[in-house]
Amino acid sequence: MTTEEMLRLTTEETLHLRETHLAPYIQLATALIGKSRMSGGNMFRHQLDTMAILIDYGHIDTVLLKASIVHDILEDIPDFNHNLLLSIDYESYAVYALVREVTRDPGETKAEFLTRILENGSHNAKILKVADRISNMISLGFVTDMEFVSRYTNETEQYIFPMAEQVNGYMLMELKSLVESRRRYLMEFAKIKAQEHPPDSTDFI
Repeated sequence: MTTEEMLRLTTEETLHLRETHLAPYIQLATALIGKSRMSGGNMFRHQLDTMAILIDYGHIDTVLLKASIVHDILEDIPDFNHNLLLSIDYESYAVYALVREVTRDPGETKAEFLTRILENGSHNAKILKVADRISNMISLGFVTDMEFVSRYTNETEQYIFPMAEQVNGYMLMELKSLVESRRRYLMEFAKIKAQEHPPDSTDFI
């Protein structure tokens, strides 16, 4: 059996997905349309991309999918009225709790945030963070800040690889491939810069 066949949704899972009402969460996420991304596009598109990655890997838990659609809304809209999220449906409180779990607390460093999820996060929080990072690593191919690309790639290896190892080996495989490709990109960029600015002979005196 191929990896594609193993990840394909069963008829039962497809029916489950068909009965999941996501529209109210998508509508709420449109508030992120005005939030641009370094790689281009906006944060609204990123929410839906993260959800698509979860479905692609067979993660169709309804709370997880709903949370993925709004997973950045608390962090990127500081004055967001959380009651709008809590009043959507019977799963809203569970969705809100998961979104809070994957949102950085005020004063929390990125390292502290990722360590918290890695060491103490729920299973769904880890899955959501891994899907989020796959989306971000794909977008990283359009980022031209090499220092950021290097830092983000190293961060992925340090914190997100262990999360993926705990929750989904196939997602880990994709992350490793993305990290490898981004590091090749960094090496090629370094070669080009070296050719553009060869060392002056006086540098060796």
